[in-house]
Amino acid sequence: MKLPFPDWLLVTPIKVITEIPGEDGVEEHEIFNGKCNFNEKSKTVINAERQLVTLSGSCIFKGDIYPNKPIKGYVTLLDSEEKEAESRQIYNYRKIRNPDGSIYSTELDLM
Repeated sequence: MKLPFPDWLLVTPIKVITEIPGEDGVEEHEIFNGKCNFNEKSKTVINAERQLVTLSGSCIFKGDIYPNKPIKGYVTLLDSEEKEAESRQIYNYRKIRNPDGSIYSTELDLM
């Protein structure tokens, strides 16, 4: 059983760029260019080294934007004319599942 995703919430244009180590350093690949549900609410969490990290927002995408691979890198928020407005680092990601096991949405926490 697949749950319906509210497409009307996807209003913020965004690009997701992943950073992959290569022979000549870090290579950047664009894995998503479209719209998401962006929330600019900030919160503070404790990382593995017991340090406080302030998260500056979160993004929710429909489905799996990068199948079977970890998401590391940054996102670029775009303004209304599709020009780059702001970049933020990805701190964490989650892939929410439907009851049948398929990916419902991908959530990114941003620094």
